[in-house]
This record gives sequence, C-alpha cells and structure tokens, in this order.
Amino acid sequence: MNMTKSLTVAGLLLASFLGVGSAQAGDDMLGSYVARISERDHHASDGYALSSAAQMIRQDRANWHKFHRRDADDQSDGWFRSNDARADLERMLKRNDAMSSSTKRAIVNGEPLIQVDVYSDSVHVSILEN
Repeated sequence: MNMTKSLTVAGLLLASFLGVGSAQAGDDMLGSYVARISERDHHASDGYALSSAAQMIRQDRANWHKFHRRDADDQSDGWFRSNDARADLERMLKRNDAMSSSTKRAIVNGEPLIQVDVYSDSVHVSILEN
C-alpha cells in the first residue's frame, strides 16, 4: 500500500473511532441494537397502516417491549421500554440527520434489517440488509 492510501485509511479509521459524522459534538454513544422492520411493524397496535419510517421503528420497539411481538432478527435495547421513551425515539428519528432518504424508503417500502445507533440526544439508523 502506498503512503497516500495508508494515510487515507488511517484517517478513515480515526474518524470512525472518534464518531465523526455520526452525532453532534457532546452526544455520547450509548449503544446500538439491530431490528427487522417487518410487516407487523408497518401497522399500529390498533391495526391502521403507518406512513413513516420513524413511526415504523417506534412500533418495532413497542412490539418488542410492550406487546412481545418479536421478529427473529430483533435485539433488545435498554432505552425504549416506556411509551414516553418511544415518543422521544420517534422525535429523534424525525430529525434530518437520523437516517438518509434511501433508508427511509427501504423501511417504508420493505422489511429491512436495520441498526439503530443510540446517542444521548440522537439516533442514527442504517440498513444492514434490504
């Protein structure tokens, strides 16, 4: 590997380690969880269809914590047990930097496997498998 490539790789690793681009300064990472956003997450508890990715991710956490309707790929989290905490999750998910438009489309139009990185004041969603 030449020197330029070595420096580029080292810079990317350092940025990844420091969390550059993943959260606001001072927004400490608390952890992550993985979830399959399945058809059951596309509907509210009372059956009506949800229309946004933020709603569907919130419903996934309600299905996990409150209703015990879990997909095989779903993991637990320590942050969104209560309805108030899930409301906070939805508010954070509605922020422009929480997920890309392609991630939102994948969730609304399919059943992707996602990773949610949880920070003290924000979340970031990425697609692991479409």
